[in-house]
Amino acid sequence: MAADDTHPHLRFHGEFERLGGAFGTDLFGKRAESFARFFGTPTFILLQTALVAAWIVLNATHVIRFDLYPFILLNLGFSLQAAYAAPLILLAQTRQADRDKAHADADARHREDLAHASFEREEIASQQGTQIQSLLKQNTALTEQTKLLAEHVEALTREIHARVTAAT
Repeated sequence: MAADDTHPHLRFHGEFERLGGAFGTDLFGKRAESFARFFGTPTFILLQTALVAAWIVLNATHVIRFDLYPFILLNLGFSLQAAYAAPLILLAQTRQADRDKAHADADARHREDLAHASFEREEIASQQGTQIQSLLKQNTALTEQTKLLAEHVEALTREIHARVTAAT
């Protein structure tokens, strides 16, 4: 069953399904997008803060001696992280902006379609109102004719009654 059958209000969005995920629908795309989304979470910030604090404490207290002050390896790690994070985040933002624009366009077309349908309903209602007025005028004319005929029948009935009672 097509999406348009179950959700007709989304019929304008169908052509934009190709914009799916920011990195595509393959495994790499899904992993890259989840990685890019993870960068902005409090979990990431807390984990990175804990990792950096542990790194500094272990190396500054000489418990582990693989990156002594000024922590060049730590700086290299931050540079590497920034080198990968920035393009992933920018790509995700660009694709999200494309999806948002496409959905906004689809929504605008949907609103135009609704306005057109509303205008058509107003036209139909106006035509029906005119027809009802016409039918009311015809009904009034028929009622007046019926009244005249009833008055005429009553007059004829009186005349017949008068002749029948006069003859006896």
